[in-house]
Amino acid sequence: MSQQPPRGPVLIDLDTPTVNPADATPVLDTPVAAEGAAMQQVAALAARRPSKLARWFWTFLLGLVGFVASLAAWDYVTGLINRSPVLGGIALVLVVGLLLVLSFLAMRELAAFSRLRRLDGIHQTAETALVNNDLAQARVAVAQLNRLYAGRDDTKWGRDQLAERQKEVLDADGLLGLAEQSVLVPLDGQARREIEAAARQVATVTAIVPLALADVFTALAANLRMIRRIAEVYGGRSGALGSWRLTRTVFTHLVATGAVAVGDDLISSIAGGGVLSKVSRRFGEGVINGALTARVGIAAMEVCRPLPFHASKAPTVTGICRNALTGLFGQKP
Repeated sequence: MSQQPPRGPVLIDLDTPTVNPADATPVLDTPVAAEGAAMQQVAALAARRPSKLARWFWTFLLGLVGFVASLAAWDYVTGLINRSPVLGGIALVLVVGLLLVLSFLAMRELAAFSRLRRLDGIHQTAETALVNNDLAQARVAVAQLNRLYAGRDDTKWGRDQLAERQKEVLDADGLLGLAEQSVLVPLDGQARREIEAAARQVATVTAIVPLALADVFTALAANLRMIRRIAEVYGGRSGALGSWRLTRTVFTHLVATGAVAVGDDLISSIAGGGVLSKVSRRFGEGVINGALTARVGIAAMEVCRPLPFHASKAPTVTGICRNALTGLFGQKP
């Protein structure tokens, strides 16, 4: 009869000393500083320029697809006409209608690029007049500004005031300052409200929605809409291609100057130097992303505004965030 092993727990002596969990080093719950990761990714996406090889690839690919599609449509319509003149005529009308719509869209995009170039031309003329103190150039810029807003009722009062007083001003600095105060100040208010709305939306989604990449898509959509609306406020309404080109121009300028990077000045101006250390990471990211959106909006104002900021001061990130984020993250962000 074999001997059965003893029942019960088996104790194994270890040579290594036992570790007491109470002696372990405590883990400090130190908040991680917010960096505005969503806006950093949006800036990198919008400012990235495709390589020449990639542009040639997409050009030839789209050209080939368009050629094959048009040839297939032509063969289909002609074959359908031979089989059934009525059905072939309907298909031909539909194809012609599609071509007309595409032509209209192309003309609208060209008109959008023309409006943006017009704004840029007035801006350059005004800057040249300010640098050289050239009264003649200033008067040219003011005349172009009046023609730009000739059909807008929201600038009528300012244009009337400018027409009454511009003959009294005999220097370029004063004339452009008068035009800026009379005509552009109400438009600056509209543009500022667009920036505040975009900053509020980006900050709220970043802080509340925990889904991955949701803040990135929200920031990209909000910034595209904000830049397009700012261009519309100043008379540079753009199409789809014009809006994307304008967005790339704004973000390229910001990335080149390092204005999208989160610095101590931005954090201290918004968070008072210590608030971000007392809130959660998501709320801190929301504040920073909202502030970076405000910074992008200010850059869009500088790009789309027909006159440079001279007599009136440009809005600040702190001021915009104070109005946009009050109530979302405490009394004052």
